[in-house]
Amino acid sequence: MTDGKPRKILAASSGGGHWEQMMAMRAAFEGSEVVFATTIPGLLKKYEISNGVVLPDCSRDSIVMSIKCFFSAFYIVFKLKPDVILSTGAAPGLFCLLAGRFMGKRTIWIDSVANVEKLSLSGKLAGHIATLWLTQWQHLSRPDGPHYAGAVL
Repeated sequence: MTDGKPRKILAASSGGGHWEQMMAMRAAFEGSEVVFATTIPGLLKKYEISNGVVLPDCSRDSIVMSIKCFFSAFYIVFKLKPDVILSTGAAPGLFCLLAGRFMGKRTIWIDSVANVEKLSLSGKLAGHIATLWLTQWQHLSRPDGPHYAGAVL
């Protein structure tokens, strides 16, 4: 809680496994005001989320879509003014974290459980942005981050 009001969280992730991991953490957000952001509009309806937003999907292979997603992420963060931005990946979530840091907000990155051999590219970049940088694999943790605090799945 901040000033007697529930903490406002923006929980951003791409679809697929990133989204499944975010949904597995929903109980941890209890008592907070949460806005979920994803790249697949149908996911919000599927999970009965009425307080959600859709980000354009993007990847490093599509510069135009990445630019569109970048500006959309900044607009969403500026409009919502969350206290915390959390992402399980990928690039759209990273852009939300970047916008949050620009606004002085707390940001949390949890790299995907699927990245067992090495951190994702977005996960590596998140280390320069996130105020809390986590991996779900203990052998990938380092003293300077990412840190290991357990796995979501």
